[in-house]
Amino acid sequence: MLVQQILKSKANDTVATVTPDTTVAEAARQLSDKRIGALVVSQDGKRAQGIISERDIVREIGRRGPDCLEEKVAAMMTADPVTCHREEVADHVLARMTEGRFRHIPVVDGEEMIGLISIGDVVKARLSELSMEKDALEGMIMGH
Repeated sequence: MLVQQILKSKANDTVATVTPDTTVAEAARQLSDKRIGALVVSQDGKRAQGIISERDIVREIGRRGPDCLEEKVAAMMTADPVTCHREEVADHVLARMTEGRFRHIPVVDGEEMIGLISIGDVVKARLSELSMEKDALEGMIMGH
């Protein structure tokens, strides 16, 4: 399965972004309101300059206390995040996410961001693929 197939299967294809000068508190509010795990940091909404996740925020609150919520996202984000392309095989992207220990990856076409997939999106697509394979094998065994 290719990344572009995962993007097409998503109910919502918009990427939630914040600018680098957004406060961490505002980013946390958006994550909570939208019930998502990460925001792409982008000045123009097209180029992924960074990414900030709920895990990043919780880690810093635990390390430094709640005062870090007043900082700008630029100070806490993961700069220049790992990206993938729509033509990539989902299993390869899943392996990179697992090895890098991150859960979200922007999908780019050249420099422009065209989507965002989560490890959950990739796992869901893989489970669907396995279910179809299972059904096809059962059909062959049963002679259908």
